[in-house]
Amino acid sequence: MPKLISFIALAPLLAGPALAQDPGTARPDLLLKEIVAGMPLGEKQEVRVLTATLKPGDKTPFHTHRFPVTAYILEGAFTLEMEGRPPVTIKAGQSMVEPPNVKMTGYNRAAEPVKIVIFYVSDPDAPFLDVVH
Repeated sequence: MPKLISFIALAPLLAGPALAQDPGTARPDLLLKEIVAGMPLGEKQEVRVLTATLKPGDKTPFHTHRFPVTAYILEGAFTLEMEGRPPVTIKAGQSMVEPPNVKMTGYNRAAEPVKIVIFYVSDPDAPFLDVVH
């Protein structure tokens, strides 16, 4: 599975002119395209691909992220409540970008588990989240 996820994460970078010209070459499907602010600007960045499973009724801590987070739902439905915004529910096969520096909590309000793949690009060694007290 990690090799597949790595290919999915890198596929847009690999899809250069050769893929566009060869009709027999497999092309990745575009799942999400969004312009974001708040990406790391240092000489080096750390790329993390994580997975999470939330059982029915589970929730994340109230937190923020220092950089944008991209979440892709493999199974189930995930509800995200962000401060000052209406709740957003993303379902299996959907993805979204969570903005940086916004207080949020995520929930599994369904009867089945939620499985999520998370892509996080940050400054090296930056924490994935900061719990808000």
